[in-house]
Amino acid sequence: MKMTAMDLVANAKQNISEISVAEAKQVLSEYFILDVREPAEFAAGQLPNAVNIPRGVLEFQINNHPDFAGQHTAKIIVCCQSGGRSALATESLHKLGYTNAISLAGGYKAWAES
Repeated sequence: MKMTAMDLVANAKQNISEISVAEAKQVLSEYFILDVREPAEFAAGQLPNAVNIPRGVLEFQINNHPDFAGQHTAKIIVCCQSGGRSALATESLHKLGYTNAISLAGGYKAWAES
């Protein structure tokens, strides 16, 4: 069966946890913030203390980044523009052994609008 990108996102969301912007603001200091948008998107605005590793290279770079290498039980909030890429990235992180990664529902757009 052929799937669309949105089908992949919907499937990923069934396998991960999401956190609302309101909840994220309350616990932000307890989490690493991983922004999986492209560098230009990240440069235009990001969550406090966010680290940028674009979605396209995440699986190849996460284990080499000093904030995440060997931190498989670290609490991570994954953020993108609207929540799709972060859902896919969170699912990938779980497969790589990052057990406490969650996706920011609505992404940076929802954060900026709040």
